[in-house]
Amino acid sequence: MLVDYRIAGRRAMEIAADVERAVSEGRLEPGRQLPPMRELAQELGVNPNTVASAYRTLRERGVIETAGRKGSRVRPRPATTGREAIQVRVPPGARDVSRGNPDPALLPPLAPAFAAATARADRTPVLYGDDPLDPDLVRIARAELDADAVPDGPLTVTSGALDSIERVLAAHLRPGDAVAVEDPGWGSVLDLVPALGLRVAPVGVDDEGPLPEDLRRALEDGARAVVVTDRAQNPVGAAVGPERARELRALLRRHPDTLLIEDDHGHGMVDLPLHPLAGVTRSWAFVRSVAKTYGPDLRLAVLTGDPVTVDRVRGRQRLGPGWVSRLTQRAVVELWTSGAVDRAAVAESYGRRRRALIAELGRLGVRAHGRSGMNVWVPVPDETGAVAGMLQAGWAVAPGARFRTGAGTGAGPGIRITVSELEKGEVARLAGALARVLEAGPARPYV
Repeated sequence: MLVDYRIAGRRAMEIAADVERAVSEGRLEPGRQLPPMRELAQELGVNPNTVASAYRTLRERGVIETAGRKGSRVRPRPATTGREAIQVRVPPGARDVSRGNPDPALLPPLAPAFAAATARADRTPVLYGDDPLDPDLVRIARAELDADAVPDGPLTVTSGALDSIERVLAAHLRPGDAVAVEDPGWGSVLDLVPALGLRVAPVGVDDEGPLPEDLRRALEDGARAVVVTDRAQNPVGAAVGPERARELRALLRRHPDTLLIEDDHGHGMVDLPLHPLAGVTRSWAFVRSVAKTYGPDLRLAVLTGDPVTVDRVRGRQRLGPGWVSRLTQRAVVELWTSGAVDRAAVAESYGRRRRALIAELGRLGVRAHGRSGMNVWVPVPDETGAVAGMLQAGWAVAPGARFRTGAGTGAGPGIRITVSELEKGEVARLAGALARVLEAGPARPYV
């Protein structure tokens, strides 16, 4: 039984709400064992079926997990806590390289694009029943997808990459289904999966993307979906190369009922070509966000996929927000067509900073990773010590715990450094500080 917290409630919904509230407030920590159902039912004076129903609700909401006779416990990172709690408080004067944001200096001004979009909207307002998609946006996005050999399919627009991923998962899966995800990987996806009542099936990554053997194991164990970051993988900067893409496509071809979701959020700010996987499974989705290249606050992503998947996403979207603002869509078209962003120059800028930091760290005996994007991943022997030491040295870095599943898949401790705003003169100082913190000792790999 719990010693320092007593679960309360008479009805299933009251018991579930009480546990979830305690988890959210930190009174029930991740990993805490919950009482057996019959024992809790006796304590509360309710039917065991009432407690069973409460526990089922908590599992579906991603708050707890059940392992047969081992009982139920609070998930290592339940959806109610969120990974944003695992971050460093940046004191005044410290340099923050932890947040994963693009360089504001490389983002385009939005006022001209929205001025042109609003002028057009004033002439021809978008009304209920109108096409929810801007035809120019569809045309341009489809042409770019074709150029990158992404299979042909219908297209829609969502409020960012995570919104796309959530809608696609919800369109196909049911609570309890397993989703293969990268480990380490994007923390928001690692939180989203259990929040939908789904199970995380971790897949290790290296510089070329998901490890085929790990993915094979996850699929053979029953994973019904897989989420792959094609380029600029967060946090390790992996990019799926041609040989790895062939291996992964061959593997997925043997599991044609798998739902494949590809996230190409780095489109427009990466300096490596795309090698898509789509087209070998019956159900697939491919998403591109404009956030990193044109501005996070635009909240727009283009989604394509097989007809059934896209139709389900559109149908559910109609019953919620209805559509993504045509005004925003039009502003994105203006940004695309006006040449407001030199995407090659943006990719070169991030690539130059990333390579400079990795090279300087290597010169000092510190191994680091980052084939693409704006982040560098550094395996460390002691994550807490590395984060604390860097903070004392005046640098705030992201702890690797924000990006791991905690499932014991071999993803070791590490830190993530965002290079997007690093100035040339800062690279040597940052690398030197990290080398001193680590004393240039051996670091564990992340796979």
